Amino acid sequence: MNTKRIRGGSPRRGLRGAVLGAAVAAALLTTTACQGDDPAAAPSGSAPASASASASASASGGGKSGATAPTGDSGTGSAGPTATGTGDSGETGGGNGTEHPDCEAAGLTTAVELQDGPGETPRHFLLTVTNGAKTPCVLNDAPQVRLKAGNDAPIVQPLGEPDSEPVVVEGGGKAYAGLYVFGNDEGGEAEYDQSDRFTATLVAGEGTELSGTLIFDLPDGLGTVSVDDAARVNGWAGTEGLAMRPINQL
Repeated sequence: MNTKRIRGGSPRRGLRGAVLGAAVAAALLTTTACQGDDPAAAPSGSAPASASASASASASGGGKSGATAPTGDSGTGSAGPTATGTGDSGETGGGNGTEHPDCEAAGLTTAVELQDGPGETPRHFLLTVTNGAKTPCVLNDAPQVRLKAGNDAPIVQPLGEPDSEPVVVEGGGKAYAGLYVFGNDEGGEAEYDQSDRFTATLVAGEGTELSGTLIFDLPDGLGTVSVDDAARVNGWAGTEGLAMRPINQL
């Protein structure tokens, strides 16, 4: 009977093949690992994932540091000087709130009119000023009237609070102030202070005295008048009635 015999391989040859295969596999693994650790082996156009995420967050403004970083106080822009003046651009040096200058004593002429009837004690007077210029000027508050000569003489007290509104006197126009000079009704032979004229200083828009003095001579027929500390003056007015109405009640 014919029998087919299969011859087995040599054990030593099989062991050698296994060793060579393992060496080749190890060499391949080492080469791959080296390429992964070398930064130069990575493609130059790619970036690590963490760097890409950071750049995306910065570009989108989603990071908190971008919201809180100081960029300058945006509220200080409106605090800068935006106004170019501190008052009415039409004001003059007098600061009277109008476009016209304060009246000056040198540009005014004066007159005095007695308001009491014949036989009555002279007490009530109408002071009148006329603007000699062709352009308007302004009178403020009440004139600083003195009933005696010299700048050391006391100033007559205003009757109540002077009108704070300035009086504009047109060119050639007039303005008025009422004056009460004597309040003593006692009879007898008592002697009182006498005055032969009234003087007045004008007041500027900001309340200071202006240079120059107005002189009001007494009306014809009066050499002197009695005066005392009851004297009062009403502020400038545009009409005789407004100037004298409060004074006539004294």
